[in-house]
Amino acid sequence: MNRAIWAIAAPSMLTNVATALFGLADMWVIGRLGEAAAQGAVEVGAKLLMTLLIVFNFLRSGTTALTAQAAGRGDDHAQAAALTRSLAAALLIGALILILRPLVLRFGLQMLGATADVADLARTYVNVRYLGGVAWLVNAVVVGWLIGRRRVRAVLAVEVGANLFHIALDVTLVLGFHLGVAGVAAATLSSETAKLVALLAITLREAPARRALALARERSTWRAGELSALFSLNRDLFARTLLLMSATVLVTRAGAQQGPVILATNAILFQLFMLATLILDGFESSAQVLCGEALGARDRARFTALVRTILGWAGGLAALIALVYALAGPRLAASFSTDPAVVASTGVYAAWAIALPLCGVASFVFDGVYIGASWTRAMLIGMAAALAVFVALLEATRPLGDHGLWLAFSVFFLARAAGQALMLPGLVRRSFAPA
Repeated sequence: MNRAIWAIAAPSMLTNVATALFGLADMWVIGRLGEAAAQGAVEVGAKLLMTLLIVFNFLRSGTTALTAQAAGRGDDHAQAAALTRSLAAALLIGALILILRPLVLRFGLQMLGATADVADLARTYVNVRYLGGVAWLVNAVVVGWLIGRRRVRAVLAVEVGANLFHIALDVTLVLGFHLGVAGVAAATLSSETAKLVALLAITLREAPARRALALARERSTWRAGELSALFSLNRDLFARTLLLMSATVLVTRAGAQQGPVILATNAILFQLFMLATLILDGFESSAQVLCGEALGARDRARFTALVRTILGWAGGLAALIALVYALAGPRLAASFSTDPAVVASTGVYAAWAIALPLCGVASFVFDGVYIGASWTRAMLIGMAAALAVFVALLEATRPLGDHGLWLAFSVFFLARAAGQALMLPGLVRRSFAPA
């Protein structure tokens, strides 16, 4: 069991670290300019697009869950059909996003509280990168499908290559050609497109994937019953992710209201948090795949053992990350800017980068368990309750300034984990009850 967990978790961690390099490279390169407004603009522009796109991350999670469950049953046809339906959904959503572009630009920056120079530079960033949204959506489906088939190493290879390409473009366009914020956006757009081409090439080598195009022409693929499973799963995941992104938007907005220095500080701390999150999410991937397979095989004993074991490994790694951040976090955070005010500010708030991985780790693992088992309605309920706690704390801790903001965000993750832990026993009993 431990080997099975790490066979998925380790490549997923490396893949996710490579993904984190997108944001970290952008923040580091733009920080060489020594302009808080430019650094804040990249944070606002990236957060706007992340808010727009991450709510559709159910395309990845849902595809992983359905593919893993089909794999647990040994059903190649269902795996191919899952890819077909998810790709169709991604393309439809991509078309809608392109149509809504003027509204996204107009209201998105207002929502995030961007003003003056930050808003103008953020608009430049979004205008350049916006077309990459369709590639991001299709990438989410293909990555989810490959992970569901345990092809995590192939995903890792593509992610590492795309990120090396991205970093090279970042340095060339921003520091070499002095394109500033527009250069950061162009580097991201180019690397997302290159990643899509590579992922599709790998996917088409899988036997079920080669059947996916033919299934698109079969009426049975689009039967109401078949689509219902996809849409009910994705509907709950969409709403849950929307609530999660609402929390991150509130964090960004609260930082923007405190001025460009705090906004840039929070952007750096959030990138360190995302790095820790993406490492720990390797265990979420293990939980999605292995718990999905165990449910598909109706093996309750293996399911419960997987939950306990994955939580143990993830907790240990979270403690190690917190230790690394305690030793090197302040210096690492300060390295992301040459603005003296931002550097000083990161030192004041760097302790929250240590606390957040410990607060969030259990909720990350439970997310994987719930998605793999298709318990998305319960997951949504837990997220809604945790968000209500976060909003209440955000107001209550306002006098504490930025410390209050990060305290509320930390409790948000603890509340999520507590709700998921309370619901877990009943969900297990119902899902594994005799038919």
